[in-house]
Amino acid sequence: MEIKFDEKGLVPAIIQDAETKNVLMLGYMNQDAFDKTLATNKVTFYSRSKNRLWTKGEESGNFLELVSIKNDCDKDTLLIQTKPKGPTCHKGTGNCWAEENTENFGFLSTLENVIAERVKNKDVQKSYVASLFAKGINKVAQKVGEEAVETVIEAMDNNDELFLYEAGDLLFHYLMLLQAKGFTLIDITAELKKRQK
Repeated sequence: MEIKFDEKGLVPAIIQDAETKNVLMLGYMNQDAFDKTLATNKVTFYSRSKNRLWTKGEESGNFLELVSIKNDCDKDTLLIQTKPKGPTCHKGTGNCWAEENTENFGFLSTLENVIAERVKNKDVQKSYVASLFAKGINKVAQKVGEEAVETVIEAMDNNDELFLYEAGDLLFHYLMLLQAKGFTLIDITAELKKRQK
């Protein structure tokens, strides 16, 4: 791999969790750190403050297990995907921006948060979510069944717009049912990962 090191012999290395895709930290590598990373499968940096090689986790045991290394289009920045073995930040958080390293499903995670907020606020006059939850889990489950049937009916038709509309309703109500049972998409992905061969 061709790497364009700067005038100090360093290249920035963005560290990303290979599974969650979250950015965990930024470090710098020289050629020796890069070579050691490849040789040990543990991410090693060049510490600018200590003027020496530093393997992440050498003191804490929270190593970054190497998954892959990519170079950017200018060949002057590395993207290193890892499997972190514990918190990445020395302050004990999942990344160096004081955030936890949890899976995020983009808009679906935002939607899960909106549902949770509306359930918490219990404003049954203004919130469809709150009003459905107030009727109990049987009503939420029944609504998922209804939306599933409507999605299947539209799947057998040729109207993709209606199919997507009903599929959206089904997914929305499914997220509500998950929360009614005390679960989230993270629990479902964990279950599916157990089945992966």
